Amino acid sequence: MAFADYPNLMQVRAFVRVAEHGSVSKASRALYRAQSVVTRAIADLEERLAVVLFERHANGMRLTDHGRHILPRAQQTLAELATVPQALGHATEPLYLLHARRLELFIKLCETRHMQTVAITFGLTQPAVSAALKVLENGCGHPLFERTPQGLQPTRTSGEILLYIRRALNELRHIDADIAALRGSLQGRVTVGALPLGRTRILPEAIVRLTEAHPGVRVATIESPFDLLATELRAGDIDFVLGALRPSEYASDLHGEQLLTEDLVVLARRDHPLLRRAIEPSDLGQARWILPRTGAPARQQLDACLAELGVDAPQPIVETGDLAVIRGLLLQSDMVAAVSAHQLEYEIVSGDLQRLPLQLRHTNRAIGLIYRTGCLHAPAAEALMQQVREVVRELAPGSA
Repeated sequence: MAFADYPNLMQVRAFVRVAEHGSVSKASRALYRAQSVVTRAIADLEERLAVVLFERHANGMRLTDHGRHILPRAQQTLAELATVPQALGHATEPLYLLHARRLELFIKLCETRHMQTVAITFGLTQPAVSAALKVLENGCGHPLFERTPQGLQPTRTSGEILLYIRRALNELRHIDADIAALRGSLQGRVTVGALPLGRTRILPEAIVRLTEAHPGVRVATIESPFDLLATELRAGDIDFVLGALRPSEYASDLHGEQLLTEDLVVLARRDHPLLRRAIEPSDLGQARWILPRTGAPARQQLDACLAELGVDAPQPIVETGDLAVIRGLLLQSDMVAAVSAHQLEYEIVSGDLQRLPLQLRHTNRAIGLIYRTGCLHAPAAEALMQQVREVVRELAPGSA
């Protein structure tokens, strides 16, 4: 694994300060650097991005279209890093953080908790990794890892700053994609948190449309419980999540954009005994259920619906949110499952799975996009979300 090809953070810092002050001379005073150093940093960044960021005028520096386009992303990158000393109770600008490779090493150390593994991963010596860590620890004023027989253990300080560092690097990596988008070319990697309600048709169709129109885009999906996806979303490692929305009080820093709603249905294999007769509440209590994990919104809704019918919450035979597992269990047994119809739409259309004649009241769920409030979406991520919206509109009843 090689280091990522990020824009230079010191050059990005110079770019932002020149943009904010409108001249190299004012920016150089704010940065405590010679004008020639600031001018060189801007020139090197322009060469790295292959664009002109400023128009040089007698009365100052004026942003070009490219410069205006990447400025919010550059400012957000620095803002995330500026949060680190604030979290640590410092007031100084964190120059020790303005080195992307050093930050990559720190993140990988937090993941692997083993210095030799990190050294091998990046093709470095162990002393080089140790030296980079020492610079960070000196800057933070706190140890970032404790050395134990089980390996390196991140300290509380590491836990406090890791999120901001991950977010900063994720913002930084989008600068190249922002430039490419202004040239009319979408590129880069989109990472989507795929909850069960969006996996079967909506997301696959949206991905096909995006990648056919923009071959330079790559998409990765992550299938995990929402709590884990939310952690990655907050760090910027996931661009957005598609699935059942959560209440605002559950995650006030995450925005849910509703696209559609759907009720739960109970599915069983064709020729299931419960399809041959009228269903009594006692049948539901005795059924062999496949259910989502405890605490999942669908599980809570089903329990409430059955309680209204006078049926105790069922004890599931299997707990899973994996559609492949649910499909296989339903087709090969007399188990039943409560899911949204479009999750197993193809099996319902073919007749392999059929709905039990039950109306599950109060199980309506909002389905949509979840992303960080106020975040700057990468161009490819925004394009994929737009494709998701279009697929949903076309699936809506009465759509053309």
